[in-house]
Amino acid sequence: MTLHELSSSASLSTFLSTHPSTLITFSATWCGPCKASKPQLESLANELENDSSLNVKCGIVYEHTLGEDIANYRVRAFPTYVVFNGGVEMGRVEGVNFEKVRMLVLEHCKSKFGGEGNSLGGSGDGALSAEEARAQRLARFGAAPAPAPAAPMEESKPESKDEVMEDVEAAPAEADGTAAMEEDEPQIVDPTENLDKECIETLTNSMGFSLIRAQKGLLNGNGTVEGAVDWLMQHQEDVDIDDPIEMIPASASGAVAQSYKCNECGKILSNMANLELHANKTGHSDFEESTEIKKPLTEEEKKAKVAEIKGLLKAKRMERENKEKEENVQREKQRRFMGQEMAKTREQMDAETRKRTAMLKKKEKEAALRERQRIRAELEKDKRERAANKGKLSSKLGIDGYNPDAIQYDVSVDGADGTETKKPKKAPPSAAKMDEYISKVSSYRAGGDGGNCLKILKAYIGNVVDNPDDDKYKRINMENKAYKTKVKPFLGAKNLLLCVGFSPSEDGTGLVLEEDADMGVLKQAKEKLEVAYEKYMK
Repeated sequence: MTLHELSSSASLSTFLSTHPSTLITFSATWCGPCKASKPQLESLANELENDSSLNVKCGIVYEHTLGEDIANYRVRAFPTYVVFNGGVEMGRVEGVNFEKVRMLVLEHCKSKFGGEGNSLGGSGDGALSAEEARAQRLARFGAAPAPAPAAPMEESKPESKDEVMEDVEAAPAEADGTAAMEEDEPQIVDPTENLDKECIETLTNSMGFSLIRAQKGLLNGNGTVEGAVDWLMQHQEDVDIDDPIEMIPASASGAVAQSYKCNECGKILSNMANLELHANKTGHSDFEESTEIKKPLTEEEKKAKVAEIKGLLKAKRMERENKEKEENVQREKQRRFMGQEMAKTREQMDAETRKRTAMLKKKEKEAALRERQRIRAELEKDKRERAANKGKLSSKLGIDGYNPDAIQYDVSVDGADGTETKKPKKAPPSAAKMDEYISKVSSYRAGGDGGNCLKILKAYIGNVVDNPDDDKYKRINMENKAYKTKVKPFLGAKNLLLCVGFSPSEDGTGLVLEEDADMGVLKQAKEKLEVAYEKYMK
């Protein structure tokens, strides 16, 4: 068998490097045309390898054996036939076209005379005369056996180059006894010659197709008007639909192949595309070319068929239009439905928003009403308490709630003329009441006022205790903003400073620590203030 089956990428590389000229067929086991054309490929391989004028080896490799390496050979279709010379690609043919394959091999794989020998008119080692060299050259062509080498003759003259060439050219003819015959060229025929003229006339005159399209339709549609129309409807957008029809080689019997026949089921297939489809669907692989054409229709049958085809075309067009109308109606219904759903959703969202807003407003009104009621009740309570206590309140600011009237601020009462009324001078507070004064200051809870006051008092007294020799800490400026806002308004704050040793200055603008102030009392006051402040801040 001269068609060598290559089982791997490595065997393909070895095959290419071993033989100077090769024809490689890239095939696939699932490809219908590959299976159908393999017998013809084997026949072509035998023919090429047995041709003495060619020097070529034929091989076949399947895509599943190459795997990813098939990309190295740029295979885009199956089958693909590639000619290599010394492992270098010289040309390729894609698809089943053995005539092109044969022409490609003839172009690139011609056999050449090779081997060692003597040049024309010379000798191999300088020991042969011209006559002996001529005899040896003739022997290589089979004209006569080469004589044994002899000693050179002094009187012999070498033949001229023209005479030697004439002898060489005549030798093959003398050996074979016949003249070389030229290779028969394949016969090329027009595939449209046997088409039914009436079918062409029906397609062109009655149905308006161009001549090229009518011929292509009949060639690919089993030679019938119906098949031609079906094929043209499927391929009317092809870019090559109006290209000229190529000539094809005649079959061995001289008839033009009009179709393909499946030998396994007997089905007639109009073109290669239908053959591939049939092979893929059924798994059949035994196909052959066929000259079978369906019997032409009569005039009545043609008219009926044309009317039927026109009716089918009209029905298909109406069906397409009705389908488009139905789709448009469905789209419009869907659009309206979506619009209604969106409107409902938007309305529900707006209703929920209004409901939440109303609930918030209602809660705010209820809270405001409760606050007003509480304030009124508090005012009524204060009125009753003032009436019972001659205008004074006995309640204090507590931790559990805000009681504004419990805060008693130490403010001077102005007289009728707007001047400050001076109170009679009292004796300095006793140090024994230190806890009472601190407790009064600690009772101020609103806004943390009591804590701020305790902190400042602790700073005043602490500075004196920590720096007993520094005179600047022995005077407190009562005009200072911190003293006015955070110490003076709170009952017990000033008395605490007085009881630990501070006394009013002569100008009345400050408090001055007396020289005989008891440092022990100051330290005791500092400690008590620290404890009270920590307790207040908890």
